[in-house]
Amino acid sequence: QVQMAESGGGLVQPGGSLSLSCAASGSGFTVNGMGWYREIPGKERELVAAITSDGYTNYADSAKGRFSISRVNAENALYLQMNSLKPEDTAVYYCNAEIIFPEEPMRQYEYWGQGTQVTVSS
Repeated sequence: QVQMAESGGGLVQPGGSLSLSCAASGSGFTVNGMGWYREIPGKERELVAAITSDGYTNYADSAKGRFSISRVNAENALYLQMNSLKPEDTAVYYCNAEIIFPEEPMRQYEYWGQGTQVTVSS
């Protein structure tokens, strides 16, 4: 059983900072890649940033230079530090984890957090 829990988010003024946290809890699984996605009403969910289990990162162009993704493998925890926030960053942010179970080592399952609202407004 895998449970994903997010925290962070909220209301911030343009130019401000916020941090998001996420953790995959449970036992009997391995976490492969992890990432943050966001969803704006009327638009498709989009990748913000991703990180492999080895620490390699990938950012959307809109996030480069402003956001930083990190993880703590021992805790199955994922973080997103967001700086210089803009009104267009307003969205619901979701964490994602690629989970591998030992009985199916060649298959990955996608798990999602519940989503957290980030609003950038003056």
